[in-house]
Amino acid sequence: MAKEIAAGTGRRKTAVARVRLLPGDGKWLVNDVAIENYVHSEAMRTYLGQPLALTGLTGKFDVVVSAKGGGISGQSGAIRHGLARALVASDANLREVLKKAGCLTRDSRMKERKKPGQPGARKRFQFSKR
Repeated sequence: MAKEIAAGTGRRKTAVARVRLLPGDGKWLVNDVAIENYVHSEAMRTYLGQPLALTGLTGKFDVVVSAKGGGISGQSGAIRHGLARALVASDANLREVLKKAGCLTRDSRMKERKKPGQPGARKRFQFSKR
């Protein structure tokens, strides 16, 4: 396997993605599966590649990802975050562009916990006067 250029960890909701950049020609592997077979939505794949597109590095690196937790949407956000962090680790001059586009910001929205004595996080039991 080729020498790793940089690595970054991204998070969103309960998903965590470890992203590694390798010298190559733009191949993506997520959990040892091609990106087209892992993320079926074309819009989501475009969203994933946004950090590379913003920095003009599309097709310059092979991206190898290990994603855990959450669903496809949460993992996609985590991959994007991890990719941006890996790019900054490889070249600190890219930080300003990626930060301005919001790629380095961790989406901290999490599922709210269920409270005791209630059926859900916010839902209350039905009120009965009698």
